[in-house]
Amino acid sequence: MPMRKDFMTVAALLAAGGGVLLAAQQRRHMVAPQLMPSGQAALADLQERLHLNDRVRMEMPMGSVLALVGGLAAGGWALSRLLRSSPAADGSSTVQEAIELEVPVRTAYNQWTQFEQFPQFMAPVQEVRQVNDTHLHWRAVVGGKTKEWEAEITEQIPDKRIAWRSTGGVRNAGVVTFHKVDENHTRVMLQMDYAPEGLGEQFGDAIGAVKLTAKGNLKRFKELVEARGTETGAWRGTVPAH
Repeated sequence: MPMRKDFMTVAALLAAGGGVLLAAQQRRHMVAPQLMPSGQAALADLQERLHLNDRVRMEMPMGSVLALVGGLAAGGWALSRLLRSSPAADGSSTVQEAIELEVPVRTAYNQWTQFEQFPQFMAPVQEVRQVNDTHLHWRAVVGGKTKEWEAEITEQIPDKRIAWRSTGGVRNAGVVTFHKVDENHTRVMLQMDYAPEGLGEQFGDAIGAVKLTAKGNLKRFKELVEARGTETGAWRGTVPAH
């Protein structure tokens, strides 16, 4: 057990150290990161640098070798992105995704106005409660933690767009727009601004976790709407931009 614990510690340190060294190298030479050498060659080099003893080298199985090298590569890449990134002045990031649905624009828009059904296709969302026409209460898992926040609809135009911003709790804002491709096809475009909190959320942002989540949510929305062929409800009111 001590050997396994020591190995995990070394792997974590290598991943973190690899990120720092890779970022420093990129800043000095302005070059893209190189591909890792083969697993055995990389391990031999790392062992020599860390002065690991013979017993560690003999008892480290190939699965651990691959985990070590993989951890170094992944940690180095992600942490170098963190060090190289240039977030907005307020610390926010932006994600943009789009998808085409095989339903009329009216159907796509009407279904999106059913905010309380968002947990059916938004993976991290546990609950959305509509307080009134323009205010929502959200509960979702963010960075592995359950968080709650209030949001306000700042603009809503039927079959065109819905914009929102948080008014308390998790900082986020965005807009979803609906574009008619033809009578039976709609393009949905999502843009969201958010502010990662803490190292865990910043790390997830660096490796594209939020982008992947947004892409997955739109894909599940497409599957849900196309499977039904019609909306489960609609709110056709207008909210002037403010």
